[in-house]
Amino acid sequence: MPRALPQYNKRRVAIVGGAAALALTGAVVVNSALAGEPARGGAADARTLTAGPGTITCPDVASRLPAVPASAKAEVDRNLALLKTQIDEANTRLAKTVGQGGPHFVQNAILGPLKDKRVSTIDRIALAIGRQGTKPQGLDALAACTSNR
Repeated sequence: MPRALPQYNKRRVAIVGGAAALALTGAVVVNSALAGEPARGGAADARTLTAGPGTITCPDVASRLPAVPASAKAEVDRNLALLKTQIDEANTRLAKTVGQGGPHFVQNAILGPLKDKRVSTIDRIALAIGRQGTKPQGLDALAACTSNR
């Protein structure tokens, strides 16, 4: 026949049992965090972790240029190649930063700086053409790029 526990033993069992439950809950939370679970548990966080890298899309500058004087062709071609390199670098950065930052991360960290670089490069193209002929106008509108991420 089981022996009845004195009152103080019942309290001790309840306290030890509660502490064990609290420790177990803490272990589950820590394991979830270490396993890469979303910190807030929201659906948007899960989409961010599983989203693909996306791609950067920029307007084609070469097709919008007027006739390029022969003496400016080498400089224009170098800068057109630089525009392609800038897009490739932005795509690499986009792929390496999947899941990072907040909702404006791509705009602030990738697209904004890319636009600044493209404005400078497009200006150099326009200046090169303008030294030998009429400087093209409105090419700055081709600097902004978009991302499908």
